[in-house]
Amino acid sequence: MERKPDTPVRKSRRKYEERNKDERKEKNKVWGTSIDRQYANEIDEFLARYNLTKVELIVAGYQALLDHYVPQEQQNKE
Repeated sequence: MERKPDTPVRKSRRKYEERNKDERKEKNKVWGTSIDRQYANEIDEFLARYNLTKVELIVAGYQALLDHYVPQEQQNKE
């Protein structure tokens, strides 16, 4: 793959990326996952309809799973 010619903006972005790469990796996590295209489109339509972000979807799903599993674990210990 041939790289596009360097421009001042591209050079500046590369320098910025190189300087901030480690900090961004420490701060954020990216999951490289994939799901069926039809299911993904359904999710995207739902998010658009209710003006939600994918991050909000993940947080709400995680909270729902915590609510579902954590109380069961606490009851099993008692």
